[in-house]
Amino acid sequence: MTVTSATSTSATTNTSSTPKTSLSALNSGDFLKLMLAQMQQQDPTNPVDQKEMLAQMAQFSQLSASTEMADTLKSIASKLDSVVSSQDATQQSVASLASSIAASQTHA
Repeated sequence: MTVTSATSTSATTNTSSTPKTSLSALNSGDFLKLMLAQMQQQDPTNPVDQKEMLAQMAQFSQLSASTEMADTLKSIASKLDSVVSSQDATQQSVASLASSIAASQTHA
C-alpha cells in the first residue's frame, strides 16, 4: 500500500544577500534553519531517530559554547592589549622622567 501526501509542504529559507563561501561561515542560526527544515521535510511514517536528534542537539550546544568561548577570548585579548599598551606608555613616561632627572642632576 502506497501512502501519498494530501497536502504539499515547502520550506522556505531566508538567505542573506551575501553568499556563504565556506562551512566555517555558517553560524548557529544556519544550523537551526537546517534542523528545522529537516524536521519539516521528514517522512511522518519514518521520523528521525531520537538518538540522531539528540546528537544534533548536542552538536548545536557544542557549537554555541564554542562560539561563546571564542567571543570571551577575543574580549580578554582586547583587554590585555589595552593593558599592555598602557604599561608601555607608563614605562616610556618613567624612562623619560628618569632621563630628565639624571640630566638635571649632572648639570647641577
